[in-house]
Amino acid sequence: MTLEVALFSCLSDNYGFLLHDPITGATAAIDTPDPKEIAKQCETRGWTLTEIWNTHWHPDHAGGNVALKRRYNALVRGPEQASIPARDETLRDGDQFEFAGHRVDVIHTPGHTDEHIIYHVPSAELAFVGDTIFALGCGRLFEGTPDEMWSSLSKLMALPEQTRLYCAHEYTLSNAKFAMSVDGENPDLIAAVADAEAKRAAGQPTVPTTVGVEKRANPFVTAGNAQELGRRRALKDAF
Repeated sequence: MTLEVALFSCLSDNYGFLLHDPITGATAAIDTPDPKEIAKQCETRGWTLTEIWNTHWHPDHAGGNVALKRRYNALVRGPEQASIPARDETLRDGDQFEFAGHRVDVIHTPGHTDEHIIYHVPSAELAFVGDTIFALGCGRLFEGTPDEMWSSLSKLMALPEQTRLYCAHEYTLSNAKFAMSVDGENPDLIAAVADAEAKRAAGQPTVPTTVGVEKRANPFVTAGNAQELGRRRALKDAF
């Protein structure tokens, strides 16, 4: 049996995630935006929270650590930042740990915050990316620099294209407006926007996205492909 991911809405536009192994019963919450909703989701499924993995310190990502640790005695993992509440294990770039027999790779992705990290589970072809990248967008630079964010996005785009990216907010349609304003002739972007619009119209999340989709459609990634952008503009001018 494979790992299960439970995705649910919470707060105004956050997504909560639970990663569950049905064999061992191990269950990890990736960030803790809403401790009451996370506990409810666990109880509904009959799961017991065993771990918390924080991507960064912002309250809508780590604010529920203390309450959930108190309730479940869960192990709290997080980046090297003093403002991570109740942290038991500090993680840095290149670290690895095991979750129910699956290797988890820690990748440092500064930009949104200085010590932001993401969690990549290669065997499950997924990554929990916090606020580093969103479908058709990227996180706001609160602490890092554009160069740092570009490097972080490049790390993500180096993952296999089928890797599912679990972004922490539902920002896709607002991101799409900006994306279309700067790269509206990109057929991959047009297709991604149409897909997102259909999902939201049906009340479905646009998360997860994939590395392959973002590599071709996200303007914060395709900005590095000046040759392709020039080709599309040349074709437009030709007709």
